[in-house]
Amino acid sequence: MGRSDTSMTDMIDDRRAKRNVAVLVAAQAIMGAQMPMVFVIGGLAGGMLATNICLATLPISFIVFGSMITAPVLSPWMQKHGRRAGFFVGTIAGAIGALVAAYGLYIGSFTVLLAGSLLTGVYMSAQGFYRFAAADTASDSFRPKAISYVMAGGLVSAIVGPQLNKLVQDAFVVPFLGTYLAIAVLNLVGMFLFLLLDLPKGSKNAPTEFHAVPPRTRRELLRDPRIVVAIICAMVAYSLMNLVMTSTPLAVVGCGFTKNNANDIVSAHVLAMFAPSFFTGHLIARFGVEKIIAAGLVILLGAGIVALSGVTLGNFFGALILLGLGWNFGFIGATSMLAASHAPHERGVVQGMNDMIVFGMVTIASLSSGGLMNCSGGTAVEGWTAVNLAMVPFLVLAGGALIWLATRPKASAA
Repeated sequence: MGRSDTSMTDMIDDRRAKRNVAVLVAAQAIMGAQMPMVFVIGGLAGGMLATNICLATLPISFIVFGSMITAPVLSPWMQKHGRRAGFFVGTIAGAIGALVAAYGLYIGSFTVLLAGSLLTGVYMSAQGFYRFAAADTASDSFRPKAISYVMAGGLVSAIVGPQLNKLVQDAFVVPFLGTYLAIAVLNLVGMFLFLLLDLPKGSKNAPTEFHAVPPRTRRELLRDPRIVVAIICAMVAYSLMNLVMTSTPLAVVGCGFTKNNANDIVSAHVLAMFAPSFFTGHLIARFGVEKIIAAGLVILLGAGIVALSGVTLGNFFGALILLGLGWNFGFIGATSMLAASHAPHERGVVQGMNDMIVFGMVTIASLSSGGLMNCSGGTAVEGWTAVNLAMVPFLVLAGGALIWLATRPKASAA
């Protein structure tokens, strides 16, 4: 009787979850297109306005910094008021941020461009919670697949974003003005999708048995080995992806190729980030989350090796495709590990803390990316080499954390 009841409950929950996943996939596909667009042109636009070329990637850093400082506030706020309200806030901030950045380009102000980028970070933070929203109503067996499918929505954005950018980046006399205006439209049109979500409205909807157990403090949560390792692996996967991708347009153009080549390379990269999501959840269910994260780290190492092997278009495409694939396995794996490591009533604190730490390190990575690329050598090749060599210590950190988790005594781990 108990098994039948459980199966029936999972089926009902997963019907609801599948509807939410469909909405979130569409949101990821439509509004998510702005992220490859802004990552392609952020460093190039910054290079036009910055007085110091070492600060060219600062607009991208401000986006990630905005996400970092927003996450620990937005996550508990969504726990109280619901995911939908938080997603609306993020989308409106994304539209306003794009308009502010466009105005900064129009008047030639680097400071205003950075202000718009900071607001775009609020959108990026909200988008980061799509994956957790997919898990909110999913059964244990469907949760990794739900997260994976939502991430797969980025497959459409990987195609739409860079191709749309090609059409609009030179539509006005001021370069990239059209890109930011198009991003504002994507946000204003796509936000209505969230009206279709059927998600818990707040912490009061959590099962009553969890209210009898108080949520763990941040210090207690950070003593949980699986939470710590999940955060470290997510941090490393996302930071390394951002470190290399941020410099890619600068490296491609600096090595004599065109802006359209940079768009195509970033498009291939984002496709590789999200295309595997159709089966990443199945792989996690079959082989275990630790093995999938480990595979992601190995693939990230391969991306660095290909990048260091040369600066032909083939090397750029190969390295960025591997970078996207490694990010997919590492980040989705870490997200799945984290989602299974806390109680529902702890999600606001855990997820906010996770994204604050992850995007804090990503902020440092994007800041470092511009400095390494533009100021660590006399040529684009030397800068690109420095960027890719910087991956090594982070991979050692994440790999060591996974090994530590795997070798802990089972009784202690439990």
